[in-house]
Amino acid sequence: MASHGFTSSILHSDRRQSIEYGATHQPMHTAAAYRYDDVRDLVAVFQGRPGFSYGRQGTPTTAALESKVSVMEAGVGTVSFSTGMAALAGIFISLLRAGDHLVASQYIFGNTNSLLGTLSALGVEVTLVDATDVAQVEAALRPETRMVFAETIANPGTQIADLAAIGALCQARNLVYVVDNTMTSPWMFRPATVGASLVMNSLSKYMGGHGHALGGSVTDTGLYDWSAYPNIYDAYKGGKPTSWGLTQIKKKGLRDMGGTLSSETAHRIAIGCETLALRMARACDNALALARFLEAHPGVARVHYPGLAQHPQHVRAGELFGHRYGALLGVELAEGIDCFEFLNLLQVVILSTHVGDTRTLALPAAHTIYHEMGAERRAQMGIADSLIRVSVGIEEIDDLIDDFGAALKKMLA
Repeated sequence: MASHGFTSSILHSDRRQSIEYGATHQPMHTAAAYRYDDVRDLVAVFQGRPGFSYGRQGTPTTAALESKVSVMEAGVGTVSFSTGMAALAGIFISLLRAGDHLVASQYIFGNTNSLLGTLSALGVEVTLVDATDVAQVEAALRPETRMVFAETIANPGTQIADLAAIGALCQARNLVYVVDNTMTSPWMFRPATVGASLVMNSLSKYMGGHGHALGGSVTDTGLYDWSAYPNIYDAYKGGKPTSWGLTQIKKKGLRDMGGTLSSETAHRIAIGCETLALRMARACDNALALARFLEAHPGVARVHYPGLAQHPQHVRAGELFGHRYGALLGVELAEGIDCFEFLNLLQVVILSTHVGDTRTLALPAAHTIYHEMGAERRAQMGIADSLIRVSVGIEEIDDLIDDFGAALKKMLA
C-alpha cells in the first residue's frame, strides 16, 4: 500500500490482511486469552514470536489499529495504549532509569508536565528548556542525557519546537528523540522526516476524532540504533536491534503497567482514522479563518495560531507542516472582558475540555487544565489568565464566526 495515498492506505489496510468471511474491517476480538493446539507455539509467542497470548498485551483488533498507525507514521511498528498519557508513561518508565537525564520542551501539555514531575521523584533528572531554540536544547545536554522530548505544536500556546534541528542534534549525539505528534497528526506531519526515534499520538484526539474513545500509541520510526542504547534489557535483545526499543516498551510499559487498549475502543479509533484527512483539512481551514477573524476584532487582544503571520514560528510551521497550521487556537480577550462571561455567551461552541473533536470546544486554560501547575509555571509557558483554548471543529465556518462575533458584541456593548 506504500504507493497509494494517505487515506487510501488507511481505508484498505484491514482487507489486505486475512479476515474471516471477507469482512472489510477487522472484527472485534474481545477474548482475554488465546489457545494453541501445539504448546510449542504458545511457548514461541511468550519468547518473542508474533502472536497473541493474553489480552493485556494486545489483541488482533489492537494489532490492526497499530498497523494503521504504523502506515500513517511511516514507522516499523506501533504499540497501542489505553490513553496518550499511558503511552508517554510507557516510553519514559521503560526506557529511562534513575540517574538518567531527560531534556524536554517547557511548552508541554499539563498532564505531561505532571508526569515529568513523577519521573523526577523516581530519580530521572528532567531539564525543561525553550525548545523553539535548538541552542537551548544543546546547552542542556549532559553525559547522562538519554532522551529529548518535544511536542509538535504546544497546547495551548501553539509554540513550535525547532523540530528538524533538534532531530539533527539527537542524531549527532546518539540520543533517543521522542516527538508527541498529537496536535498535528500524521496527516499534517510525520516526525520521522525530522529524525524522530519514537512518535507518540494521543489517539483520543484527531486520530479517533469524535470525542468518544480514549487511546494512545507509540510508533518506532526505525531510525534509532537500539543496539547502542544502554538501557535495553538482555531479555529483549533477540532478533534485529530495530525491534528492541519497541519490544521493551511493550513488555515493560504496556504489559507490566497494564495500560491496555480494549478491542472495542481500538475498533472505534480505527474507524475514526479513516476520515482523518477529511476532518483535519476542514478543521485546519476553519481554524485559520476563525483566527483571522478574531485577530482583527477589537474585543481580542491576541490570537496564538501558527497560521497567522505574526506568530513567532509562522515560517517554520509552513515549512514543517506543508502550510497547514493545525486546529488549535489560544485566544486572549481585550482588557476588561471577563473570559468566563464571554464563554457563557457562546451557543455553538461547547464548553468542555478535550481537543480534536468534530465539534468546536473551548475552555479557560489557566483555570482548568493548567491550574495545577501554578502561576509561575503558566507564565513560563506563556499561558495568560485570560487565555481561552479553542479546539476548532468541522462546523460551517460562518456559524463559528457568527457565534464568536455575537458573544464579543455583547461583551463590548
